[in-house]
Amino acid sequence: MTSSSSPSQDTKRLAHDYPEGLRADALMEEDVAWSHEIDGERDGDQFDRSERAALRRVAGLSTELEDVTEVEYRQLRLERVVLVGVWTTGTAQDADNSLAELAALAETAGALVLDGVIQRRDKPDAATYIGSGKALELRDIVIETGADTVICDGELSPGQLIQLEDVVKVKVIDRTALILDIFAQHAKSREGKAQVALAQMQYMLPRLRGWGQSLSRQMGGGRGGLATRGPGETKIETDRRRIREKMAKMRREIAEMKTGREIKRQERRRHKVPSVAIAGYTNAGKSSLLNRLTGAGVLVENALFATLDPTVRRAETPSGRLYTLADTVGFVRHLPHHLVEAFRSTMEEVGDSDLILHVVDGSHPVPEEQLAAVREVIRDVGATDVPEIVVINKADAADPLVLQRLLRNEKRSIAVSARTGRGIEELLALIDRDLPRPSVEIEALVPYTHGKLVARAHTEGEVISEEHTEEGTLLKVRVHEELAADLAPYVPAQLT
Repeated sequence: MTSSSSPSQDTKRLAHDYPEGLRADALMEEDVAWSHEIDGERDGDQFDRSERAALRRVAGLSTELEDVTEVEYRQLRLERVVLVGVWTTGTAQDADNSLAELAALAETAGALVLDGVIQRRDKPDAATYIGSGKALELRDIVIETGADTVICDGELSPGQLIQLEDVVKVKVIDRTALILDIFAQHAKSREGKAQVALAQMQYMLPRLRGWGQSLSRQMGGGRGGLATRGPGETKIETDRRRIREKMAKMRREIAEMKTGREIKRQERRRHKVPSVAIAGYTNAGKSSLLNRLTGAGVLVENALFATLDPTVRRAETPSGRLYTLADTVGFVRHLPHHLVEAFRSTMEEVGDSDLILHVVDGSHPVPEEQLAAVREVIRDVGATDVPEIVVINKADAADPLVLQRLLRNEKRSIAVSARTGRGIEELLALIDRDLPRPSVEIEALVPYTHGKLVARAHTEGEVISEEHTEEGTLLKVRVHEELAADLAPYVPAQLT
């Protein structure tokens, strides 16, 4: 076998065969020229000079897609996601709408949705949510799309979460974790952040992972003597204990914050100021309606759960009666029970109100589902006895047939557009009609020296007529019993 030429021999050959001016060109062409004598015995692939100088990615070093053993401890970072749902009941269109809503939630959280799949099953698989065979197909979709997260349209048990991650080899989260992440991004007030943190810890507690006995950090025993010294608390048990302690502290803080809101509520009750609560599905236009009715200037954004912190504003009916208007947190189908419990103090604004404005998105494909989902949460907070007006918002973009169907099925309903102002005057008239009215009608001649009673009649009651005379202000008002007792001494003798 003939041996290949050495580099020094090649250089001498080039110097002999080429003139001085062409020697540099020949050296440059050596990188792309191939000869059996020189290159035949080289091992591995040969690259151009630009390829040799470029950065080359070394496969197998990234742990982002492989190591999922501590997924709960990492920050929930949604980037490129694949959605998966299980269709158990309803029509195929219902399943598609559910996955479309999940896609909107994922985009609100900052994710790029690459694909979405649905499986028809009688019930979710107890092991991997979609079954072992479909989990392998999902793994192929993840590899094909380059996704780094799978989002399931349902709440997964800890076992389902672990086993599905073991198959697809990427991070897996469920609908509850996704909504919790959105709430964590959008909470601004101290109480809102505390409520979200409590809900996150309640969700995380049964899903902690560890290495069992190998993570033991504390030894048991003590004065127990021989044969009683055990391994003590493992690391995961310590984590669970600390989370429970933090949850207890968070509940105490939320209870203290609740006291402040309760005091404000009691003050409004003492002054007999009626309250109206705006409730409804997320992104139905509750904040837009509040801004239209009161000019509150609350953040309005075409996104799910854009505003979480409740806003209370003062408003006035066309007849001059004062009332408060409260914007509450938006609801969604299958709202995690952790959030319902954590936000119970905030949702009490709905239960303590005198009237509920139930806002529904008239441009939604199936607004009846939104109505049912919100009413389910209203039942959970014990507000079923509060009168309700169904406000069909976005009437300017809604299908006229859908509007007619809703107005026909919901007896106490009105179609409005918070963007254009359509139907707002009619809505204000409905609020004026349905707000509780004072129970006692009285006519009194109030001396000018008791102007505070006249002011109370305007703020706490309903003034029917008012006349200024030489003796004082002649009022004909409808007031509550407490104010009626204060006005009784000034009822003219001919009326008693």
